[in-house]
Amino acid sequence: MNRLGFGTMRLTGAAPFHLGTPSDRERSITVLRRAVELGVNHIDTAAFYFSRLRSANELINRALAPYPDDLVIVTKVGPSRDTSGEWQPPATPEQLRGQVEENLRQLGRDHLDVVNLRRQQGQNSIAEHFGALAELRTTGLIRHLGLSGVTVEQLTEAQAIAPVVCVQNRYSLDHRGADDVLRACGDQNIAFVPFFAVAGRGATMGASGTDREEIRAIARAHGATTAQVRLAWTLHQGPHLLAIPGTSNPHHLVQNVAAGALRLSPEELASLDYQVSGDQ
Repeated sequence: MNRLGFGTMRLTGAAPFHLGTPSDRERSITVLRRAVELGVNHIDTAAFYFSRLRSANELINRALAPYPDDLVIVTKVGPSRDTSGEWQPPATPEQLRGQVEENLRQLGRDHLDVVNLRRQQGQNSIAEHFGALAELRTTGLIRHLGLSGVTVEQLTEAQAIAPVVCVQNRYSLDHRGADDVLRACGDQNIAFVPFFAVAGRGATMGASGTDREEIRAIARAHGATTAQVRLAWTLHQGPHLLAIPGTSNPHHLVQNVAAGALRLSPEELASLDYQVSGDQ
């Protein structure tokens, strides 16, 4: 896959899901189609990515179906929201099939390429939930399984049940809490897919626009944006790293994809790493 993918959460609202202002529907469809034209073949989504006016899965269906043969759509299950947008109690293992079927219906597909099990807050063992998805994989509804928001121990637990092809955890230049998971994935040839790689500490609220001088200086030296530097740094963390920046802005989309060609020198990488270690 192209190491620069596309995350769809921000198409439904600029702030977390139902709280933000949805992007224009036709512009969102244009952005999705343009992403594929630019070589993006990895789309990240979820049935719970929706607002009062927009559904990420519905936008993907409208923009990209019939889907290109090489397009990989990755969704996630575990969390759910009711029609008003309120978060529901964590799904039981038995309820995961309904979530899988909802993604199938919204995307208009007879199978899902990759389904990530999103660990729920306070959840220690993921064995029952992952086992339920592994059973759906044997039926052909799911081709590959992944994880999201997990520890190394939970990755090991899942690997004992069925192969894990990717792990999606929060990780960025200034949020390194998943360093151990990143290394474990590299050791096991599992794709590591960080979210909030551009937003950093801003998380669901988006980038703060207050990047440190080290980042701004490197951006100026390359004629790039600080977002591009953050994405390039992400991809420099290992060949198993993929990135899924999201945007509803066609211009930002082009910039994000171009970041895949940005090469940072060892000195620049050391400068960025020094900045973080100085913060800790």
